[in-house]
Amino acid sequence: MPSAPLTPGTISPERAVPASIDRPEYVGQAAPLPYRGPQVRDADTIAAMRVAGRIAAQALDAVEAAIAPGVTTDELDRVGHEFLLDHGAYPSTLGYRGFPKSLCSSVNEVICHGIPDDRPLEDGDIVNIDITAYIGRVHGDTNKTYLVGNVDEESRLLVERTHEATMRAIKAVRPGRQINVIGRVIESYAKRFGYGVVREFTGHGVGPAFHDGLIVPHYDDPTATTVIEAGMTFTIEPMLTLGTAEWDMWDDGWTAVTRDASRTAQFEHTLLVTDAGAEILTLP
Repeated sequence: MPSAPLTPGTISPERAVPASIDRPEYVGQAAPLPYRGPQVRDADTIAAMRVAGRIAAQALDAVEAAIAPGVTTDELDRVGHEFLLDHGAYPSTLGYRGFPKSLCSSVNEVICHGIPDDRPLEDGDIVNIDITAYIGRVHGDTNKTYLVGNVDEESRLLVERTHEATMRAIKAVRPGRQINVIGRVIESYAKRFGYGVVREFTGHGVGPAFHDGLIVPHYDDPTATTVIEAGMTFTIEPMLTLGTAEWDMWDDGWTAVTRDASRTAQFEHTLLVTDAGAEILTLP
């Protein structure tokens, strides 16, 4: 197996954003304002979210094209940052509660929210890239886990099955169902393979707010009784692990790693609930 446990690298200065690009309200603030709007979106908001979701998905593809052994996660951040700016979008993570970069890069045992730095990717790594586009006053949020070079079979299967868990959960979305159906589907599938399911980091409502207060658990949580309605927009983004689902936080206050240093994978889409199920908004 794979590489030695990760250690924090050097983080480069914050990348600039032209003044012409509209910023979310939280940039320059300690925290975002509470979201007070509806969770069922109107037609104009949905149209804007289709644009934001598509740009985020295209940015992810641009970053994927740069992934290779020897490339630093800071370089991947540069690629994603420049793609979003070139398409008139603001990188939602940049300045969100003080996050210093334009995407999250989570390598090997990093569950989520890894900060891009000067560590080069190594042959055999897996890396999750999480990128969000803010344009038209809405956010489109997506992530994928990628294989770097020649990856061992156990890690490859983890990545493949985490994607499958995500897609199964998306297919379970229907108006009238409680939101806990999503976590039930993910957890039952993950258990077949003995994978851990991270509980504390969840999917969330997304739209005019990056995180609007709606919580989407990825495990079977009987208290998650919110009824899914047509017009809702939210993410599904399960994090599955080869070992424990318990985690520790680095001193940076962002990077969550599995406590036993086991590998972890994640996928994410932003969804629109339709009368028939769910439309994936984060497709290129």
